[in-house]
Parts: sequence; C-alpha cells; structure tokens
Amino acid sequence: MIRVVLPFHLRKLAHVDGEVQLDVKDPVTQRSVLDALEASYPVLRGTIRDHVTQKRRAFVRFFACEQDLSHELPDTPLPDAVATGAESFVVLGAMAGG
Repeated sequence: MIRVVLPFHLRKLAHVDGEVQLDVKDPVTQRSVLDALEASYPVLRGTIRDHVTQKRRAFVRFFACEQDLSHELPDTPLPDAVATGAESFVVLGAMAGG
C-alpha cells in the first residue's frame, strides 16, 4: 500500500482524515499514484493535475523521503521507501504572496 498525505483543503474535499492508503501497481511513479488517487477520489480530479495536460498544478508540490520531487518526470519511479509504504508521498500546496 502506498501512503499519501494530502493538504487539509484536499482532505476536506475528499472527506478523508489523515493519510490515504492506495493500492498502486508497479512501477510506482507520480503518475501511477495520482491515477490511483483520482480513481479512488474522483472529486480530486483536476485539483492536483490539469485535466487535459495531466501536468502538476503550479502551486502543488510533491515530496518524499525529504526530497522535492515536483520537477521529476511523471513516470520516474518513486523512492523504494514510498513503494514499500515505509514513507509517505506528500502532496503539498505551495505558499505564495507577501
């Protein structure tokens, strides 16, 4: 099982508390995790990735194993610790402004 941490506003939208656990088939990539997340919680479609291009939204970041994975290619395998469920895949809303 893959563990995914969502920001508060997306947890509220999806009506979940805490981490989300997803069954993701190999290879475990950003794309496969987000596909599984959107399949399990259709209300999240378009909130993390653009509907058409499937690119990450500008103010959304991805982290795992203390690394910013936001600019990795969507089909790059995630760290083994994420694939085994030892570490969470974190979706974070970036902050901007002054």
